[in-house]
Amino acid sequence: MRFLLNFSYFRELYYAFGFLAGVLLLGTLGFVYIEDFTWMDAFYMTVITVSTVGFGEVHNLGPEGKLFTSFLIITTFGTLAYAISSITRYLVSGEYKVYLKNYRVLTELKSLSDHVVVCGYGRNGRQAVKTLRAYHQDFVIIENDPDLVQRIRESSEHTIVLPGDATDDSIMQQAGIEKAKALITTLPSDADNLFVVLTARDVNSTLNIISRASDDRSEHKLKIAGANNVILPDKVGGSHMGTLVTTPDLMEFLDHISVMGEDDSTLVEIRFQNLPADFEHKSIMELENRYHTGSRIIGFKTPENEIIVNPSPERELVPESKLFVLGNPDQIKKLKSVLHIDE
Repeated sequence: MRFLLNFSYFRELYYAFGFLAGVLLLGTLGFVYIEDFTWMDAFYMTVITVSTVGFGEVHNLGPEGKLFTSFLIITTFGTLAYAISSITRYLVSGEYKVYLKNYRVLTELKSLSDHVVVCGYGRNGRQAVKTLRAYHQDFVIIENDPDLVQRIRESSEHTIVLPGDATDDSIMQQAGIEKAKALITTLPSDADNLFVVLTARDVNSTLNIISRASDDRSEHKLKIAGANNVILPDKVGGSHMGTLVTTPDLMEFLDHISVMGEDDSTLVEIRFQNLPADFEHKSIMELENRYHTGSRIIGFKTPENEIIVNPSPERELVPESKLFVLGNPDQIKKLKSVLHIDE
């Protein structure tokens, strides 16, 4: 929580209160030792002097006291004006609200784990966040543009966004990269993405890292640095447009299948770490014949990471495997309930 202890964040406010306290201490000590006032009278005399309210002297002043009072007025008038203006500006400008928001973010980050860190909130970052939100996945956004950070906070109060540069190691640590399960870096510069990948992989060896790239030549470098997957948006977009020419009906069909969990036709990934004993080594056919969930298992991934498209009905369910299922939300929910899988 280094942010909370950062002196520079409240430097002006600290200086303002420091000057104010120094003026009151100087005046009080001066009146006590020069005019032999009581501590209360000396403090009161200091306040009415530096504030120039003109209530009159507490006691008659001697020559030394008058000189000291004149010195106090001359030297502290500007200091008092600076202190008051600094405090007023802090309250009126709403800086304390920014501090409270950042405090809330860092408090939430402290307890967050198994989340996704998204670096950059441009076009690609927004789409990634939209998908993560649809799947109710916890995530943290790192964004360097203060105006964009403000807009994110205004549009979604519960979104955790961390202002700062994703290439800064301390910002990555604040985002909880060592406790995260995945990182998506969508920064506009391939060099910055490369640096983020290197940093994240060094901190978390099991992290699933997905990086954006603009140049084909960067793909190999990013994978060497530790990225599990590298996405080239221009290449993907161009390929999609070409496919719309060669196989338009197929692409229209695929466009009707959602992976967001919101439409009638939804393709989801169901994974289970510990398969219930009743289902171990049971076939897909047995599962479908027994429970009639209405969903269709169109893909299977073995514990050895082998992907099988349109698996055989005799394919056995085993722990640490995954199913790729097509169906509507109710059918998917029923299948998860049958397999005792939490949402």
